[in-house]
Amino acid sequence: MVARFAKSQGITLVGGGVPSRDALARALNIAPHLVAADGGADAALGFGYTPDLAVGDFDSISQSARAALGPARLHHNPDQETTDFDKVLAAVEAPLLVAVGFSGGRMDHTLAAISTMAQNPHRRLVMDTGEDLCLICPPALTLTLPAECRVSLYPLAPVRCASTGLSWATDHHLFDPLGRIGTSNAARGGPVTLRPAGPRMLLMLPLDQLGALTDGWADAPLWPAPARAQ
Repeated sequence: MVARFAKSQGITLVGGGVPSRDALARALNIAPHLVAADGGADAALGFGYTPDLAVGDFDSISQSARAALGPARLHHNPDQETTDFDKVLAAVEAPLLVAVGFSGGRMDHTLAAISTMAQNPHRRLVMDTGEDLCLICPPALTLTLPAECRVSLYPLAPVRCASTGLSWATDHHLFDPLGRIGTSNAARGGPVTLRPAGPRMLLMLPLDQLGALTDGWADAPLWPAPARAQ
């Protein structure tokens, strides 16, 4: 597909993993357009939502979902070197992307989704896992969080991350998935700033901080697009 499905408002991406009705409703509240990745179309239709578009190699979408959407809303991408998450990201453009149904159930699917996020640090993409909000932390991010709000950092590669407003300082640490990680930190209450040295820090927040995240993220800088994504 050459032309992207582009919107000035946010787009919710729904996968065929284990999306919940609550997660989908939460996402659509701030990202009102809906695009399904393959079998995510069945999940969306099952909750009473009709996707604007379905993208994928279509090895899991049902015939009934195909019929409900019609040919104009089905965009087949047969590439077997990319996941359905990769395919749907390549097909859309919006100021905010909220992904549901790409994690949980199978650990390999969750890890693949995190890999896809790591390859797209130049996009405002957050994954709602049903338990957490998960994103690649941008170069500078300021969030207003309540006291004791969990702020978990997990490095995907060795990386430093300066911060303020956390219970445990991070400035002098080299984070590494094979060494020091930063999970289960907490906000002291008020502004929290994060400044990772590179696009390799996974940030996880509680679900009820989606509004704080989107408010703080709106004006935050983004990482440059990787060469392959340009």
